[in-house]
Parts: sequence; structure tokens; C-alpha cells
Amino acid sequence: MIEKPFVWQMIREAVESMGGQASNSAIKQYIKRKYSDVNENTIAAQINICSVNVQSRVHYEQNKKPRKADSRYDFLFNVGRGRVELYDPVKHGVWKIGEGGNSELIVAQETFGEVSDIPTLDAEPKAEAEGENLSFPFEDHLRDFIAKNLDSIKVNGKRLRLFTDEHDRDGIEYPTGVGPIDILATDEDESLVVFELKLSRGADRTVGQIMRYMGWVKKNLAQGKQVRGVIVAQSITEELKYAVSVAQEISLFEYEISFSIKSISLEP
Repeated sequence: MIEKPFVWQMIREAVESMGGQASNSAIKQYIKRKYSDVNENTIAAQINICSVNVQSRVHYEQNKKPRKADSRYDFLFNVGRGRVELYDPVKHGVWKIGEGGNSELIVAQETFGEVSDIPTLDAEPKAEAEGENLSFPFEDHLRDFIAKNLDSIKVNGKRLRLFTDEHDRDGIEYPTGVGPIDILATDEDESLVVFELKLSRGADRTVGQIMRYMGWVKKNLAQGKQVRGVIVAQSITEELKYAVSVAQEISLFEYEISFSIKSISLEP
């Protein structure tokens, strides 16, 4: 009897067979046709583990130590909209898992030998940047910033914490049968809270996306508990406000970023 390859090997085989670029759904279909009984959530998780520019990969055991992207798990690059391609350092730049603020692991592109950090809430802002509407450069950064600071966010007056399932899988980019949830949390009443994040504008079509995830969570995870939704964007459109006005289980948030610099004295 021939043993099946590891799931990450199946994924690499699938992407290579499709010319070096493929959608996540096409990868799953390829593996299902050839290897039949591989769990789709496992495939989704392994795609994240092997994508050099996906921040949530550091939450998996395979990526718990700093390294340059040159291991067997570093062969995909996320190009957005649920698609990946084979990682090429010449084309995509050199990526690594490194230490950011507070010695936490981050995913970053090497720049002149240094690792670019992501914004944190560690310091009080001294002065806000003028004339600029600052935003996160990547949705991964917004997602991980919110996940790190969940305990400072209240939804309907209740504090949140990151959801963890029975397999110790946390709620960052939580895999479902209808796509990954940006953040899945629980509140003080054990209600489940689904986050849908938008870097810039939150449009009314976002309601359909988050309700799809909420429906899946209600059917597969909630076990009778309440399911709520949170949409976070830099700006919320009037159309989205009207759409959410008849969906009381969904809350809207806008995010702001402050940037500051301070002069350092040269005197001891």
C-alpha cells in the first residue's frame, strides 16, 4: 500500500500542476479528486502555514521559531483574493519570520537586513500625523493588531477574547466551509463574535459576507449560543449603515491610526 504524502506536499503538487498559481478552492478540488478524504480545513490551514507573507502562519507549530523563508514550509506567496503562487524570492522579495515588538513573532519582508515591524498599541501617541489619513498597509496587519488587542474592545458592552476550538486552533483566520473568518472571538457570555475586516471602506456587500460566516458558526460551533458579527473598516459607508440597521446582531467599528515621533536627547 502506497502512503499518502503530507498535506503540504499535496498542496505543492496541486499548485505546480496548475502552472505555479492557483486559487485555494482549486487546490482543495485537486486534492479531493486525487486523495479523496483530506479535511478541507486542514488544507486551508496548511496553505496559510506555507505562505511566506501570511501573518497568521506564526500561530502554527511549524513556524514558531524565527527563520528566513527557506524551509520546506516556505513555498507559497499569497497574491490576494484567495489565490497563491509559488514563492520566488527574486520576484516577491525575501521574507522571514522574525521577532517584532515584545519579542512576538511577525512575518515581514527583509529590508536592508532588517525586519519591518507592524503597528502596536504599546506606546501612548505623542502627536498625530497631520494631513494624512493613515491606514494599515495589509489586511493581515489590521487583523493581527485587533487580535492582539481584543481585550480592549467591547461589543455590546462585553469584553472579548480569542476563540480556541477543541483542537487548540485559535480564532485568527479561522477556517470554515465557506471561507476563513478574519477573527473569531467569544465574549463574557460565551457568545461567538465573527469579525470581518476591511482596510479602507466598508461597503454594504460586506453584510452578505459576514452573515455567511455567522450562519456557518451558528450551525457548526455555536451549540445554541448567540452569534454576533463585527465589521471593522477605516470608513463605513452610508449604504452599509442602512444594511446593518435591520441586522441588530451586527456591530460597526471604524479604526484610526496615530503616528508619533519624539526627539531624543544626546546628553547622558
